[in-house]
Amino acid sequence: MIKEAKTKVEWVGEEERPTYGEIKDESAVEFCERTYPQTTEEFKNILDEMYLTFCKKQRNYGPGNISVGTALQTQDEVKLSLTGLWFRINDKVQRLKQLVVFGQPDEVGEPIQDTYEDLSVYGIIAQIVQRGKWGK
Repeated sequence: MIKEAKTKVEWVGEEERPTYGEIKDESAVEFCERTYPQTTEEFKNILDEMYLTFCKKQRNYGPGNISVGTALQTQDEVKLSLTGLWFRINDKVQRLKQLVVFGQPDEVGEPIQDTYEDLSVYGIIAQIVQRGKWGK
């Protein structure tokens, strides 16, 4: 439980956690890996799994499914690509809404884990498109 004070936040009822910067010159990564070792290790494992899935799908689909057959050289082409990604992301969000928020049963047989992974990968792909590196 966190107890808020006017000037700081105190941990009450849990073991004391060292704060960021308590160890001189500690980076954010070092802090997180020291403080949350299982969380950070699992985060890295998930990233590796997502990268492998991305590479397999990229090999099957190629870059044209995201670039919508364009060279992504104009703002309109990039906007078209990002709009397509928005639709894909929205599909996944709507699926999660039905399954998680409304408690609807899964009729497709696709693990919810796959939906979370797809959302994450689409977000990364959108950043790659925006940075002008997609398909290169």
